[in-house]
Amino acid sequence: MRAWRNIFLTVAGLMILIFAAVNLFLLRKTPDDGRPYRVEINRLALQIEQQGFDHMDLSQCEYVFHIETYTDPLYGDHFFDSESDHAFRVINGRLYRFDYSAQNNMSDTQTVFIVNTIMALMSILVLGVLFYVRTKILRPFDRLTNIPYELSKGNLTAPVKENKNRFFGKFLWGIDLLRENIEQQKQRELELQKEKKTLLLSLSHDLKTPLSAIKLYAKALSKNLYHDTEKQMSIAENINKKADEIETYVSQIITASREDFLSLDVKNGEFYLSDLVQNIVLYYREKLALVKTEFIVGEYKNCLLSGDLNRSIEVLQNIMENALKYGDGTRVELLFPEEETGVLISVRNSGCTLDKTDLPHIFESFWRGSNAGHICGSGLGLYIGRQLMHKMNGEIFAETGDGSITVSIVFGRA
Repeated sequence: MRAWRNIFLTVAGLMILIFAAVNLFLLRKTPDDGRPYRVEINRLALQIEQQGFDHMDLSQCEYVFHIETYTDPLYGDHFFDSESDHAFRVINGRLYRFDYSAQNNMSDTQTVFIVNTIMALMSILVLGVLFYVRTKILRPFDRLTNIPYELSKGNLTAPVKENKNRFFGKFLWGIDLLRENIEQQKQRELELQKEKKTLLLSLSHDLKTPLSAIKLYAKALSKNLYHDTEKQMSIAENINKKADEIETYVSQIITASREDFLSLDVKNGEFYLSDLVQNIVLYYREKLALVKTEFIVGEYKNCLLSGDLNRSIEVLQNIMENALKYGDGTRVELLFPEEETGVLISVRNSGCTLDKTDLPHIFESFWRGSNAGHICGSGLGLYIGRQLMHKMNGEIFAETGDGSITVSIVFGRA
């Protein structure tokens, strides 16, 4: 908040300087300010000369407030000794006295008061805006400064205080949700590690029994302890049974390692195809333009799809990223082939180097094709995409041809 205090003090100082400058300008005294009352007297004198004294109307005058004249050549003393400022004019052979005020109807004091009031209101408004920014924007954001550091240390227990302001309420809620998700994933990871260790210890213990039996049978056979053929056949059958037990345990280990290790929650609902397409096009049109890759978006008919919009965006992004990684960078197409039973969305990229024998495996976890080379990746993108599409009652498949690869996803209509 130190930066805000500096800004606040700077703005307050500027307002004070403006106040001082404006008041000095308004209250300054000059020996001659143009004497506008003389201009008004001359205008009235001209009117009297042309129209006569009886038609004079002083209601619109700013400086002259009274006019007096006498026809008797012997004027009284009071005619010349008026208490107000006055000026004399001889018009059509008659002497006129114009009583005036050097100030207009609004005095300098009133002017200064009005100007200062307006400036005070403006100052209050500006300072109020600064306080509003501090209270509603800066202070909520300041609470987040330590959250990334705490998350990096693994401190996931302290919740983010909820704030319902229009600027950061949803952002703070999202940060707290992220913290909870990380905490849940951490807890799930600990549980998986515990289950994995328990499973390994259990299987290790179970494997020792058949292995010990096999070793004993093998040792007895090697020393030719059994001369009877039937006994030898019985031992061989026992060894085979123990080997089958070991195979069963190994199968359990393989099955456990293939179980879904990712928490992929899907909230199935309904969304429009245009929402999905706009999200993808908005991001990738600029990104592909920067790398000089042609991006073609085909025509489509907007319709209501069944699934999770956010997860659908994730699936399509994984496919697009693969197209950028393993294509030749010439062209990427987002197409919408006609499909009777559902809605088909295809991503086709030029420069396919994937071997046909690798195609059936591209949706397996941690699998990477022979064309991966030194390209960074985990081999999970398409696997996650398939898992998500299945949870949304959809499908995903790939096909190659004419030097390109096309990955398609199928949605059901709502």
